[in-house]
Amino acid sequence: MTTSREPTSTAPDASARHPAAAKEEVSALARGLALLQVASNAAGPLSNRELADATGIPKATVSRLAATLVAAGYLRQSADTERFGLGPALLDMGTRYLRHFDLRDVARPHFAALAEFAGASVHMGVRDELDMLIIDSARPRNALITSRIEIGTRMTIATSASGRAYLAALPTDERVELVDQIRQATGENWAQLEPRIEASIDEFARNGYCSSFGEWHPHIHALGFALRGPRGERYAVSCGGPAYLLPRDTMLSRVAPRLLETARRIASEIGTGPAEPPVAAQRRRGGRKPGALPTESA
Repeated sequence: MTTSREPTSTAPDASARHPAAAKEEVSALARGLALLQVASNAAGPLSNRELADATGIPKATVSRLAATLVAAGYLRQSADTERFGLGPALLDMGTRYLRHFDLRDVARPHFAALAEFAGASVHMGVRDELDMLIIDSARPRNALITSRIEIGTRMTIATSASGRAYLAALPTDERVELVDQIRQATGENWAQLEPRIEASIDEFARNGYCSSFGEWHPHIHALGFALRGPRGERYAVSCGGPAYLLPRDTMLSRVAPRLLETARRIASEIGTGPAEPPVAAQRRRGGRKPGALPTESA
């Protein structure tokens, strides 16, 4: 190993004694991370030359970095070859990350910023039967009146903005099954509710969010989006408040763009893609399924 040329954290006072060496240490770390990123995106093990070509790092430096990463378990060298893939230490690290991960810790600052901007309450929920169960909330500090929805409150999936976003973001088969459960629970009121659910799924496909203007509660206006956690768990978020303070036009023209930006930032920070709607053409396959929605618009 050439630790004198690419110093590591084993010399805690290196930065004080040699500022240039500290700069090289950061560069070496960035290069090592670049190798791991390329290896993680590859279809199979890569050679030193392939790693060098993909990262722009000199082949000699790639050889030294790869040897260090192999020794630490972050890369694994294929037997009797000079090809490298991801090592078991990354799996261990990822497992530890997931074990201690709580989406609320990551999302809370983003929710607070959205609440302040919109002058509205922000709530995150998980599905419980045919409701979204609120597990976290944020309110603007200076608002005199907001929706008083506490942790533990339930919002019906069929009429709330967050519930509709959760539903619309599901894979087709899961969505069809949930819609059928809602249909059975709704009974004779299904004829009025069905076109509203269909419209909300279309809205999510077009805009990336769902709205509820006086439908979950006659005096509440809200927009909702869906989130996926790093283990595939699903959440939904709503931003809303009193209708007279947050008229429809304000919600759509001012709040909606910030809502979508909030969703993108959270997804980027936790390393998942945004929750996207399933392909609309997959709603039905060969006739209407139980609980599937009709193709015509509401």
